[in-house]
Amino acid sequence: MRTLLLVIIYLAFISLGLPDSLLGTAWPAAYRELGVSVSMAGFLYAVVSFGTIISSLNSGRIIRRFGTGVTTTVSVAMTAAALLGFSVSPSFGIMFFFAIPLGLGAGSVDAALNNYVALHYGARHMNWLHSFWGIGASLGPAIMSFCLTRGSWRSGYATIGWIQTALVMVLIGSLPLWTRLSAASKAGQNAGRIFSAKELVKMPGARQVLIAFFCYCAVEATAGLWGSSFLVLTKGIAPDTAASWVSLYYFGITFGRLLSGFLTLRISNKNLVRLGQGLIVLGILLIMTASMDVVLLCGFFTIGLGCAPIFPALIHDTPENFGSEASQSFIGLQMACAYVGTTVMPPLFGFLGENLSMGLLPIYLLVNTLVMVAMLERLNRIKAAKASGARQQ
Repeated sequence: MRTLLLVIIYLAFISLGLPDSLLGTAWPAAYRELGVSVSMAGFLYAVVSFGTIISSLNSGRIIRRFGTGVTTTVSVAMTAAALLGFSVSPSFGIMFFFAIPLGLGAGSVDAALNNYVALHYGARHMNWLHSFWGIGASLGPAIMSFCLTRGSWRSGYATIGWIQTALVMVLIGSLPLWTRLSAASKAGQNAGRIFSAKELVKMPGARQVLIAFFCYCAVEATAGLWGSSFLVLTKGIAPDTAASWVSLYYFGITFGRLLSGFLTLRISNKNLVRLGQGLIVLGILLIMTASMDVVLLCGFFTIGLGCAPIFPALIHDTPENFGSEASQSFIGLQMACAYVGTTVMPPLFGFLGENLSMGLLPIYLLVNTLVMVAMLERLNRIKAAKASGARQQ
């Protein structure tokens, strides 16, 4: 039963990644048909992001009330309905309306599944879980591109919406599995009361790990969004070549998470995070100092490879760091901080890049990375001091 449920969770994370990169692929065709300016995509993105943050912050209460299985099923159903709604929206206003359930559904399922895997499965499964998100995020634009060449952006949204609907049927059939395994698991029984954000932030190491999540997502999202512009405007790379090189960055994340799943059998999460941080710094230095195209290419791939283990390892360590009783509430707060970093920091660099220089990208990434390193090393010292005190008692 555990293996079957794990397969279903992996499928759910593929579905979580499918819509994440659709808007950018569809919008060049969609905005003309909808009769709005190209900049209106930013409003849709902001609504989805805001909904995701809100549902992440409230995920502990929702999951406590309804359970992980029901929460996941309803959340995926919300995203399916939103995507199908996008496909038939006659105007931007209607599309704007459907962006609300898309964001709310994504945040709940993300927090629910991350906490469930952290409590019930090993670190390798957490890395593989997030690699399946990467598969979904890669498949989404491919499906949309195929539909654009043979139909329209609407058929792309409809195709992925129906894929999500099929997954909802699978999740409905799996609900008894969630109930049985949670009841049989001590961690499931101790899901705990709901902790307020004020209580969570007061926990030793909480501020450090929340800042680290913010900075990590700032690095991941900023490199992905502005990497092509950096290559074109500061390095003279052709736009189509730059796009393919940045796609290698995303491949580095997906491949790295598959690899990290095996490395967890030999390396602790703490050291995997340190390895990832070192690779990010190396990749940034490569693109900062590169005089050859191949070095630039290796730099973006290395940054992606370094990003790979950090998010899954930190999520998986949440029950250990802050207790299984508080893990669901704390993961929701971590996810909210992560989404804030994703939402705020790439546009901030866009402003700096436009008004100063796109050449600042490596410095911007390096500053965020070093802040993340400082926060996580501080967290490690807090954990070590706590463990030492426990042994003395």
